[in-house]
Amino acid sequence: MSPESADTGILHELMPGALDQLRILDFSRVLAGPFATMLLADLGAEVIKVERPGSGDDTRTWGPPFDPQGQETYFDAINRNKSSLALDLSSAEGVARARAMALEADVLVENFRPGLMDGLGLGYETLRLANPRLVYCSITGFGRGERGAELPGYDLLVQAVGGLMSVTGEPDGEPQKVGVALVDVLAGLFATIGILAALQFREVSGEGQLVEVNLLSSLLAALVNQGSAYTAAGVVAQRMGNDHPSIAPYALYRTGGGELVLAVGNDRQFRALGEALGAPALADDKRYATNPDRVANHNVLRADLESLLAARPAQEWTDLLTAARVPAGVVNDIAGAFALAQSLGLSPTVDLPGAGGVNVRLTRNPISLSATPPRYVSAPPPLSG
Repeated sequence: MSPESADTGILHELMPGALDQLRILDFSRVLAGPFATMLLADLGAEVIKVERPGSGDDTRTWGPPFDPQGQETYFDAINRNKSSLALDLSSAEGVARARAMALEADVLVENFRPGLMDGLGLGYETLRLANPRLVYCSITGFGRGERGAELPGYDLLVQAVGGLMSVTGEPDGEPQKVGVALVDVLAGLFATIGILAALQFREVSGEGQLVEVNLLSSLLAALVNQGSAYTAAGVVAQRMGNDHPSIAPYALYRTGGGELVLAVGNDRQFRALGEALGAPALADDKRYATNPDRVANHNVLRADLESLLAARPAQEWTDLLTAARVPAGVVNDIAGAFALAQSLGLSPTVDLPGAGGVNVRLTRNPISLSATPPRYVSAPPPLSG
């Protein structure tokens, strides 16, 4: 992808943002909170990122890799469109300044251990007395209860104790984490929704409120069908590799060259799959007549499909099956994923002006708004002070 192919986003600075009038004071670190505030900044909010003097956000040290400015790309991923303010909350002067800023803010976001902000006089119950319109978002690992407050909220830990690793990986292998800090991302999205809902309520009532999100509850909500299999039917899901507990064929299959993902979600698609593979009778086989039949016989189905798929390499099958409206694709690496998005006209990246006139290329906000699109004003900031 050439630099010329990326939209700089500069024109978006001149357009109104959906959240133009909001000021957000962001005390959060690492991923969930900064991700939420970055999304709000993209939508026009002014976000002031409060950091520890000297070291700043933990992710400022999480490298390599580094961007062209020499800044850690982990930090870059979740901190564009913000300003940075180094503030010593261990000093009375730092706390006093934080309080003064909170009284002028629309939203405050924090993810310290439970009780820390209360101890500084910066908790919700204290601040709302002076700023009743304040929307205060608190993100924790396991909630504010006595036991949960003692547990450290790291994504890997929550993936483990929250059940996600138990359903990720091969049946005879060890439990696996997801390749990114998915629970933090989910919590950040839930926090963003909660903040926007609270702001809408404030428009009606004039009152702010406390928004609380924790990583464990975010993960449990995101288990969706695996969660309801347990809550509604008492079924405890196990690791199945790339197979699906309720849909077939919906997995990774060997071909004559490379692997192919098939995501066949209904009987029409399965019949079209058989025709494209040169085996139209496959859909008439009683073992495969319906999706429940295919799930019950998924191992036999795999053998039949892979014997047919051996005739061509994965990319050729992708082209043929896509033309037949059968969901299929090769497994891209991350570079291939961005190249695919670019080829589809999705413009997946944006170049942002950084320190010293050096541009930093980042992933575009996926939300499209016709009147108030996301804006891209500045690269993630260096630590101030």
